[in-house]
Amino acid sequence: MVQSLSAEHRNRLMHIAREVNIPAGTRLFNEGGRADRFWIIRSGTIALDMYVPGRRAPVIERLGFGELVGWSWLFPPHVWQLGAEATTLVRAYEFDATAVRAMCEEDKGLGKEIGLWVGKVLAHRLTATRTRLLDLYAPYGSGSPR
Repeated sequence: MVQSLSAEHRNRLMHIAREVNIPAGTRLFNEGGRADRFWIIRSGTIALDMYVPGRRAPVIERLGFGELVGWSWLFPPHVWQLGAEATTLVRAYEFDATAVRAMCEEDKGLGKEIGLWVGKVLAHRLTATRTRLLDLYAPYGSGSPR
């Protein structure tokens, strides 16, 4: 959550936010596309999915209130690693990635905090994905001994 940023840096970031409404069924981005923005969800649900040739994209995770949608904008080559679709009407704060990266370059403290914030989001999602994979493929689910 953006609350992990200091009040000063959170205010700077939110100053450039744009409030958007995203209708259910709208694709925010596709895997392999240019990552030029990101969102923080105010209400609604967004499904992250993964391209699988010849099949419907499986949902990897569902995101809701207060969660960051998109992290690929922070890391070169700024290409989406997953896809995302609004599964309900979503109200969100939208951020221009180029503007945020420029702010981070100008203010190294802000850049460090945003990097740590996005890193924590990635660590949490990696752990959640690991648990889901264990539940699907391990003999006794995520509770099985190592």
